[in-house]
Amino acid sequence: MALYPKLILEALAKVRYPGTGKDLVEAGMIDDDIRIEGNKVSFSILFEKPNDPFIKSVIKAAETAILTYVGPEVEIKGNIRAVTPEVAKPDPDKLLPEVKNIIAVSSGKGGVGKSTVAANLAVALAQQGYRVGLLDADIFGPSQPKMFQVEEARPYMVEVNGRELIQPAENYGVKLLSIGFFVNKNDAVLWRGAMASNALKQLISDANWGELDYFLIDLPPGTSDIHLTMVQTLAITGAVVVTTPQEVALADARKGISMFTGDKVNVPVLGLIENMAWFTPAELPGNRYYIFGKEGGVKLAKELDVPVLGQIPLVQSIREGGDDGKPVALNPDTITGMAFRELAARLVEQVEYRNQHLESTKRVQTK
Repeated sequence: MALYPKLILEALAKVRYPGTGKDLVEAGMIDDDIRIEGNKVSFSILFEKPNDPFIKSVIKAAETAILTYVGPEVEIKGNIRAVTPEVAKPDPDKLLPEVKNIIAVSSGKGGVGKSTVAANLAVALAQQGYRVGLLDADIFGPSQPKMFQVEEARPYMVEVNGRELIQPAENYGVKLLSIGFFVNKNDAVLWRGAMASNALKQLISDANWGELDYFLIDLPPGTSDIHLTMVQTLAITGAVVVTTPQEVALADARKGISMFTGDKVNVPVLGLIENMAWFTPAELPGNRYYIFGKEGGVKLAKELDVPVLGQIPLVQSIREGGDDGKPVALNPDTITGMAFRELAARLVEQVEYRNQHLESTKRVQTK
């Protein structure tokens, strides 16, 4: 029997796609790459999503239809490809055009105070006159609404240049969005990675962030697909990694730094923050007790050749400020407030140094 494309299409018209009930030809799912070499037939079936649940069953049905209606001598098994259209990805450089610097706040593991550091760093930057936004990207443990005393806030929609955008909550001079605003605070968030990533993309691209000098992202602990989503979605200026001096935390911090500097992510690490560097009791402000080890973060930073942006002491007032929704950075004249003020100043120095280096590199390349 002579084979030709029309015979193949007639057989494929017998196969229906379960998602719509239409046959594959009517639904426009057969690509125009049908190839026939002797008895061997190959072609592609178009699916909208790479994780379409019907891919395997549709391919199997297509094979059966061709063998039944065209002839059993046709070589078709393994020659049908499932393809998805390329979806144009947003240009990270253009997604937040009014934001000057995007800083990822990360930690290798949970429990090192990353969110507390992110909140106080944001407030300290705002205290120094910078326009600041903070995205709580810790989908499964959103804590920023409580730390900013805006747990009851419900962001509303505003029209900006013809677009309906989410208006971030704001307190202490910091614009804030968190998944915590959109779910019951007593319920666990049971989302798969793709769903969490899509929610974060919406909080970035469909929000009225406006003009910002610094946009901080409080990432989930560890390394996950959410980290990759943020890197692919935004042109991140750099990352800061939070750790404690404890060996267990340092091992995970090392992995976090490796993730950012690896080829797949390639985000510069602006510095390391050693949190809970020492314990200082309120009644003895001059005393230091190295509960989690001494300068483990400093030694790791030196080993990996990244700057130490700050050492934050373990002080009761920092915990109380987070629980009460009043970050200690609001009081820059206290010991703890001063620590975060210095941290913010060093971060700014690193960002400006990086930006100047990039600018000089561009000038050299354009000559």
